[in-house]
Amino acid sequence: MSTLLTDTALIFGRYARQTLRSRLQMLFGLLMPLLYLLFFGPLLTDLPLGPAGTSSWQVLVPGLLLQLALFGGGFCGFGILLEKQFGVVERMRVTPVSRLALLLGRVLRDVALLVVQSVLLVLAAVAMGLRAPLPGVLIGLAFVAVLTLALSSLSHALALKVSTPQEFAPVINAVTMPSMLLSGLMLPMTLGPGWLDVLSHLMPFRYLVDAVREAFTGGYASAALLRGVLVALALTLVSVTLCTRAFKKSAA
Repeated sequence: MSTLLTDTALIFGRYARQTLRSRLQMLFGLLMPLLYLLFFGPLLTDLPLGPAGTSSWQVLVPGLLLQLALFGGGFCGFGILLEKQFGVVERMRVTPVSRLALLLGRVLRDVALLVVQSVLLVLAAVAMGLRAPLPGVLIGLAFVAVLTLALSSLSHALALKVSTPQEFAPVINAVTMPSMLLSGLMLPMTLGPGWLDVLSHLMPFRYLVDAVREAFTGGYASAALLRGVLVALALTLVSVTLCTRAFKKSAA
């Protein structure tokens, strides 16, 4: 266990330093949700999107946080695709570093990056009018971390299975776009027709979005938050298990 932790910290440090040297990576990853915040958020200011006493920012910002995790985590596998093409992955495999650590170090770097970007997004939202309890914001950041962990793991598992970005990108787009549209990231699905609301309940991300919105309004003991926690943990368990198996098979 100590070797795994040491090796994971080593790999994490390597990729964290790479990220710090590429500030554009941090800024452009934040660009899409920030544009939604700046140009879409003001349109919702006077609309009653939630229960009485809830501002539109408490509805929009949780969705933008999970949108950041959805797209950021989903496309994390691009990095390992490039490393495969240049032989970096093969060279790292012949080192005595734990094979699992080679995966965990990458995924934890992705989690750290997305959480930092989420903090910047929340600060921008506060400047524009968001008012939410600090515990609720921290819960939202925890959901971002867990969702990024799950999606980054799945993304890396897929990247290990395919050979080129041309194979990788269509699969990720086919998953992320329906997830965004059916989970109510931008607006609550309860505002839509009944059949669409029912269909959205088949999407796991819907429960995470509802949970973070409850946290941003102080509903820490609500059923929606509990459901979100359970779905997030189940998704993470399945994702990490699949990714670990894929990584071990590719290393065999």
